Amino acid sequence: MSGRRSRMRVGGMTCGHCEAAVGRALEGAGAREVAADFRRGEAVFALPDGADVGALRRAVRESGYEPGAVERVGGEPARGGSSHDYDLAIIGSGGGAFAAAIRAVERGARVAMIERGTVGGTCVNVGCVPSKTLLRGAETYHRAGHHPFEGVKTKALAADYGAMVAQKDRLVGRMRQEKYLDLVEEYGWELIRGEAAFEDEETLRVDSRRIRAAAYLIATGARPAVPPIPGLEEAGYLTSTTNMELEEVPESVLVIGAGYVAIEQGQLLSRLGSRVTLMQRGPRLLRGQEPEVSEAVSEALRREGIEVLTGVRIERAEKTQNGKRLHLTVGGEERLLEGEAILVAAGRRPNVEGLGLERAGVELDERGAVRVDGQLRTTNPRVWAAGDVTLGPQYVYVAAHEGALAAENALGGAGRKLDLSTLPGVIFSDPQVASVGLTERRAREKGLEVQSSVLPLEAVPRALVNHDTLGVVKLVAEAGTGRLLGAHMVAENAGDVIYAATLAVRFGLTVSDLTENFAPYLTMSEGIKLAAQSFGRDVSRLSCCAA
Repeated sequence: MSGRRSRMRVGGMTCGHCEAAVGRALEGAGAREVAADFRRGEAVFALPDGADVGALRRAVRESGYEPGAVERVGGEPARGGSSHDYDLAIIGSGGGAFAAAIRAVERGARVAMIERGTVGGTCVNVGCVPSKTLLRGAETYHRAGHHPFEGVKTKALAADYGAMVAQKDRLVGRMRQEKYLDLVEEYGWELIRGEAAFEDEETLRVDSRRIRAAAYLIATGARPAVPPIPGLEEAGYLTSTTNMELEEVPESVLVIGAGYVAIEQGQLLSRLGSRVTLMQRGPRLLRGQEPEVSEAVSEALRREGIEVLTGVRIERAEKTQNGKRLHLTVGGEERLLEGEAILVAAGRRPNVEGLGLERAGVELDERGAVRVDGQLRTTNPRVWAAGDVTLGPQYVYVAAHEGALAAENALGGAGRKLDLSTLPGVIFSDPQVASVGLTERRAREKGLEVQSSVLPLEAVPRALVNHDTLGVVKLVAEAGTGRLLGAHMVAENAGDVIYAATLAVRFGLTVSDLTENFAPYLTMSEGIKLAAQSFGRDVSRLSCCAA
């Protein structure tokens, strides 16, 4: 039956019986497809053209509840006159999908979420949560055997990777339940299990079930990409996912890639006993970061015994009697590397196979990612996309932001555009890498006149008392105005400190603003203020906490 989706706030509902009573009252007054929810204190329904809103409110009041105003929600009915099943159908169940579902439900929309596998997506299952808890365990083990303090006797006895992985799995299971599965019931959207594929531009099929929604959101995420290296499939390899499922670490690991996943996973394995080699095609690690950042990270890895090779072209891989072998060209010279395992950490690939996107008129870009505009709408105006499937920055907080934004826009919002200009990023290596805003090179490419300050960690009192001064703070500012354009750090807790710099870049603070504000002494955040001070003075000639 046709009808616009509407919502009424209903006071006094406390249980399922109340929901049923309100539903009967509304249907008796002409509403259709009523879904009352006592937890949210509302009822959502289809309102036929010409229906008497006053009669609806009277019916609810007469049934013993307090009616509120009736407001329109969701999108337009599907073309052809038949009503849609949902206001928003979401394919996927990760961070972006859940943020979209929560935002849509809060706007009164009827939401369906379709998932073919494990609920929760990459972050909680095979990404952020499991990797960071394992990294913390490896850091604890490493520091037991390596610290700079005289008179403090510690010893790293043994690391049981299998036990660490088991503890990680328990954490993942608990967080998946509490932060994902429990929320489905709490917010009240429908979770549909099965394979989703578009039949046409307006219809989705989940196994044998046909679904028509006013709008669709593709939030299917991405998976590790595997480069087409001859012999690699036959030789066998690990990914970031399977590496975190092992019972023991390999004796030696050849890591293909040198981005943030490669660095984190390589350091994890190295600290637990593996001999690790990182390989990078380009001339330096982290080519998108400031050169000073790349240099500091490379030095930190080398000090721990991790071999870092740059300018590498991998010719082929093969399996040997004792492990794996890679045939390389490094700087024009042939080289052989052997190890017990190969770890592929060379980027991500969007999960778009089997979705029938061509039937829906949804185009992919040259990378195979879903093509979206600034509002996250695809080439089909009824279909939106968010998160890793678009191959934007691979952070769960980006996916969540995009999911909520796409839901708002899909449900008739104000047409907000995605703005990632002040997006902070963190690499959970040790020391951590954190950055926000423009690098010096990128700022110049945008035509800006800039000046920068580079502060070695030797100038930061927190690093001195830690007896660990490997690292750097670099600030990029606009010449003349002093407006902060970017901040980049390699330091302990850099990921915590970068939020202050993010606010500074976001709200146009200047170098003077940073120098004139207080920074707590003996915290790493003081490095931001000291780097700002170094634009105009030699901070090495200041006393410990001079203003």
